Amino acid sequence: MKKIVIVFGTRPEAIKMAPVVNGLKKNKNFILKTVVTGQHRKMLDQALAFFNIKPDYDLNIMLSSQSLHMVISKCITGLRDIYEKEKPDIVLVHGDTTTTLGAALASYYSSIPVGHVEAGLRSLDVFNPFPEEQNRRLTDALCTYHFAPTLKNKENLLKENICKKNIFVTGNTVIDILLETARKKIKPENKILRNIVPSRKVVLVTAHRRENFGNPLKEICRGLKKLSEEFKDVDFIYPLHLNPNVKEPVEKLLKKSKNFMLIPPVSYPDMVWLMKRCYFCFTDSGGIQEEAPSLGKPVFVLREVTERPEAVASGTVKVIGTDSNRIYKWGKKLLTDNKVYENFSKAVNPYGDGNASKRIINIIEYKFDFIKKKPREWKMQRFR
Repeated sequence: MKKIVIVFGTRPEAIKMAPVVNGLKKNKNFILKTVVTGQHRKMLDQALAFFNIKPDYDLNIMLSSQSLHMVISKCITGLRDIYEKEKPDIVLVHGDTTTTLGAALASYYSSIPVGHVEAGLRSLDVFNPFPEEQNRRLTDALCTYHFAPTLKNKENLLKENICKKNIFVTGNTVIDILLETARKKIKPENKILRNIVPSRKVVLVTAHRRENFGNPLKEICRGLKKLSEEFKDVDFIYPLHLNPNVKEPVEKLLKKSKNFMLIPPVSYPDMVWLMKRCYFCFTDSGGIQEEAPSLGKPVFVLREVTERPEAVASGTVKVIGTDSNRIYKWGKKLLTDNKVYENFSKAVNPYGDGNASKRIINIIEYKFDFIKKKPREWKMQRFR
């Protein structure tokens, strides 16, 4: 048997790694140890409870107003001790968080191979998103195995001279868990969501990225406020991130808008319910760019660039930035022009078929000689 340590620290990482964790738990070829850093706390714990993941280690690094320097230094030193004790054959990390980079760097210092789930995403601007773009670039430079969600991600890695034989196109694990959850009959836990009038359209809003702190977030709110004031028959729902840099300016600008519902962060099943229920989304989140198109929902990305161009190419996602007038214009267009909406809402799934975690586990089995035949990579279906 081989020992695998999986490290993650935020709610999005927990969601995307849950099918890998649960798949490895059932696999007799591996001993699994799960480590959480607690880079997010309440939102991470929420996801751990839903997916029934009980970490073997919890670094619990989160402090109020913590800096990136503090996060990565605590990750490296805390993980050093765990790696020395557990002596894993491979460490798995996910995505682009500071936890991801810290875990990969600690593994490198301990001479442990690293597998990167969701490798190869690139915006080509190291400050947008910040610090995620550079986190994932540096992580890929440290890793041995690269599990790229799409062919485009693989091409990005090849351009950076990553060894071709160690890159595998798998699809994205977020689609595994999304499709599994979306098939269930979900009743929202949140009382506000349960009381939404069925006949009213819903616009889902999420915005919390670090590069949008300050004036960009205020611009986003101004555009949304103007839209909500014009379309009083539409409910705007904004699950509000707990970071004071998000919570305080958003509440100041939007709290008095009658059809704007500012609610606490919701559970993962509630978010899936919201994506299914909404008419379209405004977001600066990476995950929603992948999930909502898979449910046939149009997405406006509140950023200047995206590292997820596949859904943009398919026509269900549009990058509109943070200018208030542009936000108002595009929101109005979808709320008033059925033909434009139909063009956006074609159900396209460019990110996976629900089997990414199985492929990742099979590839690891192949690399450790538990199976002899190399697993097939995922091939994206053509856009309609």
